[in-house]
Amino acid sequence: MFFKDVIGQEELKKRLIKSVQEERISHAQLFSGPEGTGKVAMAIAYAQYVSCHNRTEIDSCGICPSCHKYQKLAHPDLHFIFPVFNSKKFNKPVSDNFLPDWREMIQKNPYFNLGQWLNNIDAENAQGLIYERESDSIIKKLNLKSFESEFKVMIIWLPEKMHAACSNKLLKLIEEPPNKTLFLLVTENEESVIGTIRSRAQLINFPLIDKKSIESALQNIEGINEEIIPDAVHLANGNYIKALEYLNPNEDEQFYFQKFQDMMRYAYKREVLEQIKWADEMAQIGRDKQKAFFNFALRLIREYFVMNMKQSSLVYLKQEEKEWGARFAPFINERNIVQFFNEFELAIKHISMNGNPKIIFLDTALRMVRLIKQ
Repeated sequence: MFFKDVIGQEELKKRLIKSVQEERISHAQLFSGPEGTGKVAMAIAYAQYVSCHNRTEIDSCGICPSCHKYQKLAHPDLHFIFPVFNSKKFNKPVSDNFLPDWREMIQKNPYFNLGQWLNNIDAENAQGLIYERESDSIIKKLNLKSFESEFKVMIIWLPEKMHAACSNKLLKLIEEPPNKTLFLLVTENEESVIGTIRSRAQLINFPLIDKKSIESALQNIEGINEEIIPDAVHLANGNYIKALEYLNPNEDEQFYFQKFQDMMRYAYKREVLEQIKWADEMAQIGRDKQKAFFNFALRLIREYFVMNMKQSSLVYLKQEEKEWGARFAPFINERNIVQFFNEFELAIKHISMNGNPKIIFLDTALRMVRLIKQ
């Protein structure tokens, strides 16, 4: 992975390159920012640059043995930790069990989210977690001497998904790191990473990607219909994953939209039996997808509220969402918008606390009956 492969983020690239050139590499860095801003791609490009034998002023050389191995994500001093799930195939799985899938997914496209990763490894309704047992693997790898490079690099994707015991062991390593070790923690929810780790890592904030860079990246995709690029760039709102989803609709997003429509339709008609069936179905989809649904609902509520203001430049909706919203948006107004947000955020909180999903979904659906009539 090269810096040139990372979409936008030019100022961050310069900052990271300068830190290497001036030999001011912090041993623990926290790459934090919204989904789709290129944090994983940047972490790999930065690690490759650190390890390159003939680095240039702007990027890795691409021809030294280290670069060749990094491009295959198979460098012996490069290690990955990421969320996995308990499966019948692996007894007590760790990241290494899924490493071939991880490498394949990144080489295909390094811009993806947790839901897409879990779908790729057939997690179905399982949650993605970094289990306590992963800490033994981390300790073992980092206590070895470097094979080829000056630095051993450990890239940890979504440390907020890490078990508390694993986080505590990682903290000890960050406090007293083995010689020439580089931790790159990639998070989309900085506040959910334990405070003691955050306080010991250098924070690198990733802003949303600028529109010009997203447009340029989309134009380089072979076979794309250039007429839809402006809509994709607008809808992305700085998130390259969203831009790609506009070009190739995600099955999960389509499912969430259908279930959002059902929830609101049953609430409007006061069809309690249908709401019970709906809650039963939503209780079966797995906690990560349940939280994703409520986040999706939060987005739609916000967009439909803005839609009422007749400010099209401020609305970020797909065409079918706009068409349905033409009839539904008037039900979202200043009298209920805050309550809608509170209900969905409370549902996310309760699911995160391992509450009974059937009760959470039914309770939320029933509360929609009152709100939608306001």
